[in-house]
Amino acid sequence: MNLSQHLTVPCVLLSSLLCATSTVGAAVMARGGQPFVAFQSENPNTVVWEGEKGPGLGKHIVFIAGDHEYRGEESLPALARILAKSYGFKCTFIVTTNRETGEIEPGSNHITNLQALKSADLMVVFLRFQKFADDQMDCIDDYLKSGKPVLGLRTSTHAFNGLTGKYAHYNEGYKGHNSDRTDEGAEWKDGFGEQILGEHWVGHFGRNHVQSSNLILEKSALEHPILRGVHKPHAVTGGYVGHPVAGSLTLARGQVLDGMTPDSPLAAKESQQVQHAVAWVRNYLPQQPTSRVFATTHGGSEDLLNADLRRMLINAHLWCLRMEESIEPDGPIEFIGPYHPATFNFGGYRRGVKPADIAGFEAPIYDSSKRISDKPDKEAR
Repeated sequence: MNLSQHLTVPCVLLSSLLCATSTVGAAVMARGGQPFVAFQSENPNTVVWEGEKGPGLGKHIVFIAGDHEYRGEESLPALARILAKSYGFKCTFIVTTNRETGEIEPGSNHITNLQALKSADLMVVFLRFQKFADDQMDCIDDYLKSGKPVLGLRTSTHAFNGLTGKYAHYNEGYKGHNSDRTDEGAEWKDGFGEQILGEHWVGHFGRNHVQSSNLILEKSALEHPILRGVHKPHAVTGGYVGHPVAGSLTLARGQVLDGMTPDSPLAAKESQQVQHAVAWVRNYLPQQPTSRVFATTHGGSEDLLNADLRRMLINAHLWCLRMEESIEPDGPIEFIGPYHPATFNFGGYRRGVKPADIAGFEAPIYDSSKRISDKPDKEAR
């Protein structure tokens, strides 16, 4: 398959114009002399944090959240604030919302303003089974055609589902020929996850809420810049089966534990003692050096409470942008503003939150007084 050919299909004229549209929204405002960027009034599902100093000054990262379970709507703004405040990046956070109320609704399929990718230097995704409108998918497709880097967390291995027509090939588990396409790159086996991140949805090998994982750093990759200053990462999200495609470099493997703390005993079941790849890097266009990818099957909101895992993720953003020289083993990874992650669960997101509620660097992510659904978890993807 010639992936580069596949990514050269142009947007239709109208969507090309949309993708070229400026995304400048609410102006930078000052509060007590400290600049911050509020939500963009014409795109209320968007928040922007502007860095003032640091190695990332002048570079733009776009974070796209829309998963149903693992609270990507909390992980991504937390990472975005660190990268803006402590490293100087412009960080744009875009999240799925309820079309009528404008409140954050993880996995709703309703998203706008992906034209922000037009000026992005890095796209970060935390998505699950999304069915975005074609004009928004046009912008993602345009971004990938550019060969710029991608960072994917957790359920992004199965980011899309239910898409039809020209973007059906993005779907998780895509098998068939896309009848709307005739070029040689029309076959995209197993969709976005496999072709871009390097792995699609395979299955669980660690149970949610009762089994966590220590991340065992790959000995052959210990000198990789992403692992600089990383020692003993731990993740509370259950393990996924992971076999990254050929050409990927595994950075860490998951050691499943019968418990939710790093000192829990090793999984007793023999089937759970296999150490699958849980973090890796690759290029989705092998001949294009800028097409760097970092992917991990962890990254849920509570995972970020572990400092070593959080450091790995911050380092990964810099590596994707070819900024290895800026990765310091003791670089800043402290949360900016209060961080109150909800325990991951299907439907377990905080109700009544609008993106504007987290504008600025000091608003909590999210207000811990907001109601969380008591809908039970499912052992599924």
